[in-house]
Amino acid sequence: MQTWLGYLFFTVIVGGGQIAAADAPFDVIIKGGTVYDGTGGEGHVADVAIRGDRIVGVGDFASAVPKKTIDARGLAVAPGFINMLSWSTESLIQDGRSQSEIRQGVTTEIMGEGESMGPLNDRMKARILSEQKDIKFEIKWNTLAEYLHYLEQRGISCNVASFLGATTVREYVIGLEDKQPTPEQLDQMRELVRKEMEAGALGIGTSLIYPPAFYAKTEELIELCKVAAKYRGKYISHMRSEGNQLLEAFDELLRISREAGIPAEVYHIKAAGEKNWPKEDQLLGRIEAAQKEGLKIRANMLSMCFHIYTDDFF
Repeated sequence: MQTWLGYLFFTVIVGGGQIAAADAPFDVIIKGGTVYDGTGGEGHVADVAIRGDRIVGVGDFASAVPKKTIDARGLAVAPGFINMLSWSTESLIQDGRSQSEIRQGVTTEIMGEGESMGPLNDRMKARILSEQKDIKFEIKWNTLAEYLHYLEQRGISCNVASFLGATTVREYVIGLEDKQPTPEQLDQMRELVRKEMEAGALGIGTSLIYPPAFYAKTEELIELCKVAAKYRGKYISHMRSEGNQLLEAFDELLRISREAGIPAEVYHIKAAGEKNWPKEDQLLGRIEAAQKEGLKIRANMLSMCFHIYTDDFF
């Protein structure tokens, strides 16, 4: 367990409630901390019992004799934080310990904002290898699912999951050029999405403010999201504009959500440039109106790439 700013972090609670000390031995008991279970309720003083790599109970374990005791009196004990916009895609290959995030309580990293580590073809692999700088690595995978399995096999300290980057799908089929897919190419893109969603991708991610991502038209993104929606996927987006075309960019996200039947999340909600600041209230109003319409639209304004989803988003 790592401590940071008075916190102890754990990943999951299995079962919840109190289990009898007779069910011991426990490997670790975190004693006397104020437990915040992640549901939003008030913290309460309790012990956390661990066996192996699982939390098996939260309650009073005063009579238990564990192999190790951690005194958490005066500290908060909380579930591990989720970094919903991780770019540790390469650094985890170099060092799977993830020390810069684990020591801040981040135990789960979600990747795939716009680009993902798969699917890759030979052309894409050659480009990635040619652009490597400080971190050097071989590419021993082809699909996004294979990349995540590769990390797991190498050994990493955190949990990982990923959205499928729409730009990655586009590059796989079309390349980096500013052109639109033919019907046959769009079918290939849909098939890539289907395979990755069936293998566990979280949904589609876009970063439409950057090239070559902004070459994709709205209709192309709708078609990819339609496939992801069949697997209960989500759509996350660094929108096409965060300044002069802010409202138009949100309207595009709204259209994608509505026509694809998919929940959508605005990443980095902001109004860049002083003349655009008054648009913030209009944007929030449009989000609230969409929610009243029954669409699952969410947004966050947290910086430093930490994104929080609420239960009803999923």
